[in-house]
Amino acid sequence: MPDPKKLLITLRQAVHAFRSTPGRAGRFVQLPDDAEVLVGGDMHGSVENFRLLLKVANLGQHPRRHLVLQEVVHGPFRYPGGGDKSHQLLDLVAALKCQYPSRVHFLLGNHELAQWQNQRIGKGDVDQNDLFRAGVDEAHGPAANEVYETYLLLFAASNAVLRTANRVILSHSLPTPRRLENFSLEKVKREELYDEDVRLGGWLHSLVWGRDTSEANVAAYLDKLDGTLLISGHIPAEQGFAIPNERQLILDSLGTPACYCLFPSDTALTHGDLVARIGML
Repeated sequence: MPDPKKLLITLRQAVHAFRSTPGRAGRFVQLPDDAEVLVGGDMHGSVENFRLLLKVANLGQHPRRHLVLQEVVHGPFRYPGGGDKSHQLLDLVAALKCQYPSRVHFLLGNHELAQWQNQRIGKGDVDQNDLFRAGVDEAHGPAANEVYETYLLLFAASNAVLRTANRVILSHSLPTPRRLENFSLEKVKREELYDEDVRLGGWLHSLVWGRDTSEANVAAYLDKLDGTLLISGHIPAEQGFAIPNERQLILDSLGTPACYCLFPSDTALTHGDLVARIGML
């Protein structure tokens, strides 16, 4: 395990870097016009798939390339005492953000929101929030409280929506039609986050929890964000990706196969173009 003192420095620097990302307004980021974008799906603590994605990204050799990560916590990997190891991947994301502060982006997922806001999430009697906290305790002992509180600051500093110059929207999911009425780009760009925003029915809660992938709903969502195509995660995909409609691509980077999408932002793209740019880890 990393030295807690050094880890805390990294986490705090990452919090500042996320809040200072060029093109950011509130929890919205407009990516540069000439960016090359590599986006992965849900990772849920898979350090190995993160390593493979970094190898593909090769950020040191591609100065225009931006890496977009999402849903890194609450995974199947356990410590001997039963705690969730997924905080290790969060540590790696923070370190990478410090190394490439303008080119690494972390999209908030429903699991991060649940941990941050202490909203129960789990199956049966198992609360994944408790497992995550147990893993932090097991790893960091006396320093666990301070480390955990800094993780919450990292969640609070993460992004909700990214948009490219060629109108591709990147978000973990999208609101259902019922909740879409309460959603707007102005709210995403707002610096203040209110209690009602993160609760059931609020714009941020609805954004990361919605599962309506009908083309009509996706089109309405994209209209609100001045976008044409959507890349999201949230919904598991046995093949590592799913194509629920002609405006959306869903990526899943947890298991095997695990997929990503690499595309330019400086040229017009069709849905077929995005699908053709899917890669496998």
